[in-house]
Amino acid sequence: MEKIIIVKWRIKESETSRILKLLPELAEKTRSEEGNISYMIYQSENDPCELILCEHYTDTTAAESHRQSEHYKRIVAEEIIPYLESREVISVKKLV
Repeated sequence: MEKIIIVKWRIKESETSRILKLLPELAEKTRSEEGNISYMIYQSENDPCELILCEHYTDTTAAESHRQSEHYKRIVAEEIIPYLESREVISVKKLV
């Protein structure tokens, strides 16, 4: 069964510019992972500190492999998460 994850990040204002520079590498490496269907990152038009990530994987195993990848650990776990004001992760299923 496909795995879809929606992530909402609220970046500390002082870190926004630095974190935005990390996103192209994160997206490129994630999109090249086996089992990745799509990986999109959006920025709120009203609040530049708010990002929404839409992750789509072939299955739960592919999603977990992403979280165990070198680039996830280095970029997300070490360089982004410590500088967030908040983080929300929601697993969703397609209805229609």
